[in-house]
Amino acid sequence: MSVTAADVAAAAARLAGQIVVTPCLPSRTLTDITGAELWLKFENLQYTASFKERGALNCLMQLSAGQAAAGVVAMSAGNHAQGVAYHARRLGIPATIVMPRHTPFVKVENTRRFGARVVLEGEGVEEAARHAWTLAAADGLCFVHPFDDPAVIAGQGTLALEMLAAAPDLDVLVVPIGGGGLIGGMVIAAKAAKPGIEVVGVEAALYPSVYRRLRGLPPLAGGPTIAEGIAVKEPGELTFPIIERLVDDVLLVDEAAIEAAVLQLLEIEKMVAEGAGAAGLAAVAGHPERFRGRRVGLVLCGGNIDSRLLSAVILRGLVRTQRLVRLRIGVPDSPGSLVRIASIIADCGGNIVDVTHQRAFSKLSVKLADVDFTIETRTSEHASEIAAALAAGGFAVARLDDGSSARDREL
Repeated sequence: MSVTAADVAAAAARLAGQIVVTPCLPSRTLTDITGAELWLKFENLQYTASFKERGALNCLMQLSAGQAAAGVVAMSAGNHAQGVAYHARRLGIPATIVMPRHTPFVKVENTRRFGARVVLEGEGVEEAARHAWTLAAADGLCFVHPFDDPAVIAGQGTLALEMLAAAPDLDVLVVPIGGGGLIGGMVIAAKAAKPGIEVVGVEAALYPSVYRRLRGLPPLAGGPTIAEGIAVKEPGELTFPIIERLVDDVLLVDEAAIEAAVLQLLEIEKMVAEGAGAAGLAAVAGHPERFRGRRVGLVLCGGNIDSRLLSAVILRGLVRTQRLVRLRIGVPDSPGSLVRIASIIADCGGNIVDVTHQRAFSKLSVKLADVDFTIETRTSEHASEIAAALAAGGFAVARLDDGSSARDREL
């Protein structure tokens, strides 16, 4: 294969003292929830909040003096860009990063902050990549590929060595798959250090490139996903043969499962994980029988999630777990009606966070008004208790927290 265990070991020696040896710690609460003994590798604690630093730095440190003087170019919409830019600046190497035109502003500015020249080109990563190769040829720059490069793959593999040093009894590693650089490097290192260990890959259901290719199915990928870091339509030419030969299984996780995992990591571990970083936990939660009773290592591969997206994930998670519910109540047009409703909710321990009062589009009697209450609750059972108490108080109540906008479910 293009990368060996010796290459990963050499990368680990090369990176020593240059990157953070991130913690790999057990999670007692997530273990109780999933039934598997979970160990979390917190790569979101790297300086650029992603594992991508490992491969980028390992590649940069092996450039010749001439290549370093000429500079490097990379294509990335996020983590790889920041890893290359940060370590290129540290090493005094000029760096150009090509990013798609519609890359979020915060990622563009973070990359510029690390000293790279940012070029916005193309509607997507494929067009940006083509432009990066053009610049490499025209300006004599060394192209630092985000995953399909032996030095990058070896650098990412150092993660597995650190995990097994911290938790040598792990039975299985669950690793996100995008282009395959991370899982390719990790499976080489892990299988060499512990031949009996299982390595399971995880892909977003919207981008099942490796999953389908392993099964002889035609490529089918695309769509908006919270797991942008693993939204890759095709694995690499170097990485796929590694995956095909060594990886034991590949699982798919849908968007709701990834969102739920992001929220769990935030609430339980007090850790911000991007969608790709939470994919491993989503897989374990979605396949409990597959992992129950086993010692499982999860890679939280990054924490670069847009703050607005994270806020939406939190709110949607509260809705899914019915800790934030909307009740539509038919309120008589008489003094004291709203006070009675508010009192019932308060007596049940609910917290009203929003009230919307409208008449024009109501199908009720003109003597009644539809009033939508957004209520914070403790649990789904608590939400049901509040709705039942309102119904017992003589009010017609409908649940709207399932996304409906009509009075379609009376309680």
